[in-house]
Amino acid sequence: MNTIIMIIALLIVLGIVVFVHELGHFWASRWAGVRVNTFSIGFGPAIVKWHDKHGTLWKISIIPLGGYCVAYGQEDMFDRKKFAALPKEKKKGHYLSVPAWKQALIIAGGVIMNFVLAWGIYTAMFAVKPRMVQLPVIGQVIQGSPAFNAGVRAGDVVSRIDGQHVTNWGEILLAKELAGMKEANVDLVRGEKLIQVKIAPSEKWGLVADGTQTELQKKNVLQAAYSGARETWVQSKTLVRVLKQIITGERSTKQLGSFITIAEYSGKALSMGVFALLSIIALLSVNLAIINLLPLPVLDGGYLLILGVEGVIRRKLQGRAMEYVIMGGWILIIALFALTMWNDIARVFLGY
Repeated sequence: MNTIIMIIALLIVLGIVVFVHELGHFWASRWAGVRVNTFSIGFGPAIVKWHDKHGTLWKISIIPLGGYCVAYGQEDMFDRKKFAALPKEKKKGHYLSVPAWKQALIIAGGVIMNFVLAWGIYTAMFAVKPRMVQLPVIGQVIQGSPAFNAGVRAGDVVSRIDGQHVTNWGEILLAKELAGMKEANVDLVRGEKLIQVKIAPSEKWGLVADGTQTELQKKNVLQAAYSGARETWVQSKTLVRVLKQIITGERSTKQLGSFITIAEYSGKALSMGVFALLSIIALLSVNLAIINLLPLPVLDGGYLLILGVEGVIRRKLQGRAMEYVIMGGWILIIALFALTMWNDIARVFLGY
């Protein structure tokens, strides 16, 4: 693939997703009454910069990969002695000047906006573009396969897999992938009967779709909004399950990729057209939201966890111990970044 196309696609996809995330923090801060010192569109030296009427420095920077939002006092969130020593006029608009629930909304603002972005894109795609869907009707079952041995037969309609409702063949493929090395509970409709089977773990189940069973789906705005929400939920739940499998060792960490993987998929999507590119943006937006919700220090989920702990113990966490916790979080993030980079370098350049 053309490297230039990959770079352009990466800039578009990451730029939109990260910018929207930071915009969520910005809007939440403004709503909570916390002053935003800086909002940068991109990174590095500023090409253009100006101050708005609220005193926020806006910058358009040279590297267009997302951006960042700096709220007044947020970097000193665990140094409450420093906040207490500030004169009254300098406490106004400070991050620590607002109650904990508003701090939580500021932290969660980015994740919320990422989910909203994904939902909006999926909704628009469902509303604008009719889709030809392969229905979950089985056309053939390979003899001797796990599905055949479980009692699945041609003509059966898959309704649920591991308790999850199935509406199209793509969801069957996804469920098979997520089942991993565990037995899958499958609900089938055969004529007027509901049949439940258990398919043994295997690389392939041995199911072949009935190619004649398709449906052109057109949705109105309300239907599209519902389908967009469902797609966002399915993608979120899928990523959570994949992360759980990686943590428990059911799935290899080699499947983790860095921005090189994002660039490859984004480049392919850009070459396929606007709808494919929008799909990648929505998917990455969901991924960024879920990753940020992990309960690790320096991630939004870690700070939300700390606020939750403070609420339970009714005491503010501060001091050098919190500095070590944050430092540990950065070490984990750097290690994860190094792992994903190695995975991509080994795959692309070393052929592993």
